[in-house]
Amino acid sequence: MSVQDHLGNEGRVPRTLSRNARMGLVFAGFAAVAVILLFTEHRAHVFGLLVWLPLLACPLMHVFMHHGGHGHHHAAGRSSEGRKD
Repeated sequence: MSVQDHLGNEGRVPRTLSRNARMGLVFAGFAAVAVILLFTEHRAHVFGLLVWLPLLACPLMHVFMHHGGHGHHHAAGRSSEGRKD
């Protein structure tokens, strides 16, 4: 048996997080605290604006789901001979 076999886990170097990973974890922690504090302090304002969300959704759905009123430009490409009167 060699010396490394007797050392077991004592001879290994412990793995640590890189500097960028630690900075990312610290940033995520600060961001989570900031979001929680902003939400608790401004909850009344956010919930008050949610009332207007269905009213805002109506024109947005009209624009995006009708694609700008696609029924108006179809007749421009046809000739007068192809139409039934």
